[in-house]
Amino acid sequence: MKNPLLLLLLMTLATISFAQDNTRNHPHGIPDKAFLQDCSIKYDLEDKDIQLYRVVSDRNGYIQLLSSQGLLRPRPGQFLYPGTLVTDVQDKPTSDKNISSISIYENQLIYLDDKAVFSNAWAGKLYSKHKMANANIFSAGKDFEFLISDGKNLNLLLDSKTLWSGTLSQDEVISIEYDNENNIFWILGKSTLNTFSPTQKVLKQVFKGSNLTCMEWLPGKILVGTTNGYFEFDTKAKRQVGEIQQKMPWTELTSIQNIDGKIWFGSTRGAMSLKEDGRFNYYASKRWLPSDSVIDIAKGPENSVLILTSGGLGQIVFKEMTLADKAEFFDKQVRERHIRTGFNAILSNMKNGDLTTGTMKNSDNDGLWTSMYLGGEAFRYAVTHSEEALQNVKESLDAMERLYTINPMNSGFPSRSFQRAGYNASSKPWRATEDPEWDWKSTTSSDEAIGHVFVFGVIAELVDVKPVREKAIELLDLLMQHIVDNDLYLVDFDGKPTTWGRWHPDYVNNFPTSVGDRKLNSSNIIAMLQSAYYFTKKEVYKEKAFELIDDYGYLENLMRPMEEIGRAPNQADDWSKMLSSRWNHSDDEMYYMGYWGLYRYAFNDELKSNYRQAIIDHWEAERPEKDGLWNIMTALVGDEDFDFENAIWFLQEFPLDLITWTVNNSHRKDIEVLPANFRDQATKEVLPPDELKIRQHNANRFELDGGQNGTREYSAGDLWLLPYWIGRYLEVIGEPVND
Repeated sequence: MKNPLLLLLLMTLATISFAQDNTRNHPHGIPDKAFLQDCSIKYDLEDKDIQLYRVVSDRNGYIQLLSSQGLLRPRPGQFLYPGTLVTDVQDKPTSDKNISSISIYENQLIYLDDKAVFSNAWAGKLYSKHKMANANIFSAGKDFEFLISDGKNLNLLLDSKTLWSGTLSQDEVISIEYDNENNIFWILGKSTLNTFSPTQKVLKQVFKGSNLTCMEWLPGKILVGTTNGYFEFDTKAKRQVGEIQQKMPWTELTSIQNIDGKIWFGSTRGAMSLKEDGRFNYYASKRWLPSDSVIDIAKGPENSVLILTSGGLGQIVFKEMTLADKAEFFDKQVRERHIRTGFNAILSNMKNGDLTTGTMKNSDNDGLWTSMYLGGEAFRYAVTHSEEALQNVKESLDAMERLYTINPMNSGFPSRSFQRAGYNASSKPWRATEDPEWDWKSTTSSDEAIGHVFVFGVIAELVDVKPVREKAIELLDLLMQHIVDNDLYLVDFDGKPTTWGRWHPDYVNNFPTSVGDRKLNSSNIIAMLQSAYYFTKKEVYKEKAFELIDDYGYLENLMRPMEEIGRAPNQADDWSKMLSSRWNHSDDEMYYMGYWGLYRYAFNDELKSNYRQAIIDHWEAERPEKDGLWNIMTALVGDEDFDFENAIWFLQEFPLDLITWTVNNSHRKDIEVLPANFRDQATKEVLPPDELKIRQHNANRFELDGGQNGTREYSAGDLWLLPYWIGRYLEVIGEPVND
């Protein structure tokens, strides 16, 4: 069967020319070498009464499954659009037989039924009759010998002759593997491991244990799975080697397979592949599998692995990509289903991950998510001078501009969002416009404001198209003039400050020094005023910034080390206690959106040096999360290595599937759980992005469990494209290397 994903992922790399800019800090960058990107094509089992037993794929790439209803095959699906499992009627004389097991021999499909071991390969000449009516386990040995079993009895079969018969008297046969090094069969029971020599016709027990479930032969050893881990068994010495291995995502094993030198494990809670460093790649949740209950694993066609589960088949496909390829893939994802009137939007209200059922929704943070996507496209344009990127910038900048013009205030106050009238579930933050076709959303917050300032500055600096640049500067000036005119508040339609749009010293310095909002709001407003002054040269912005620095301690606030940020003291007010009950990861996003203007547009070198210190201190606190955006953006401040290899790891490990499948990891036995702490760092080391729930940069990457049952798809615009393209611009990430 041809793999439909390949048609989706084959991409043509464009020749990329780099705009030379002496402000970039990392003139060489990490080469963008091809890596293996994994993703899943799923085939659902629609009839839940059918039980699945085995899956195989032959030299032609034909996938076949054995079930309680006979042979099945996948009806073609593709990445993000599942196929189904249907009755295999391609060869009726085969599918009409009472087949009890299927396997692969010399890369050909072979079958066991109630009469024979047979195949349609070799011109159908293999038809070796047996007399074991209930035979359902078999393995091919040397020169078309077969050892078959009904769970108790064993027969050695060659050319329809039974060469030997025996019984596993004290156990039940659950698996047979052939060892071609020693020309013996290994027979696994629920509590024993046995050998059978087809030349000596001797059956021998070599190990006794308990709760054995599966095995896989490798040169020199057998891997034996149990209900609580696996162990190695030396095939020469006939003894267990070392202790049972239990440091793996889940230890109740159901299958072990060696596929092209990589060991795969199936379990009752997902599939795992063993990495060279002894850790595991974990494939669980509907991001990867129709069900986490794994039954069988097999080598699939075109560099894929087949994971048979109780709910259907998952085909894990590995495709060589560069980060540039991945950027092209994600760009298509954004443009096809995540652009709403120019905004970078989330697809919501999906049913079980079905993209065709999703609807783009407005968000409280339309301005922020769009600022992040828009910033990524501006960096892309600065690197490539792509006309497509420029058009994307223009469209989203138009949406950002309308946030200021669609509300009736005409004061530089940005709306949170706008939407056609009649589609807004909650009326409270929504207001009518003069045009009955549209509503606008009020109560704009500080994370919106800092996102706007970030992207307006990026466009003004890097997009060398005069009308676009002038529009960005105009919007930046409108916003900041509103904030200055209103005493450092965002003032809403009712004449009152919004809940979060507050940077006045009476608000900021009212917080105890340990409360993060004091540091954050100081950092943000100085960055915003510096950005406005840099592009407009209006003295009011510079004067206001130095007033805050010199008279109100905002430099001291923003320089406060992260180690001093924590919970408010007991005598603090309730608001301070609420804001500091735990670390708010939205703050990290707001800090970093502000760092572009804070450092890049610093008033002088002394301030720039102080800002550098504050940014690196923050990065050190965030370092365990391995968030690629934070690592890459810290490159603003110099040419040190701010864990750039981890940034590449983050971008490579980010899944192509951005659907909000529910994911669980707290059960895993290969993680080191930490005591409860202020930053909610749950484990000693963070898990890869493709093993966690999909989350934006304002969420805790250490959260082990969560998701939304496939009801949303996030946009790659803010999640992935921003860190990639800013990495390209700062030359943390080099050009793609195509071998």
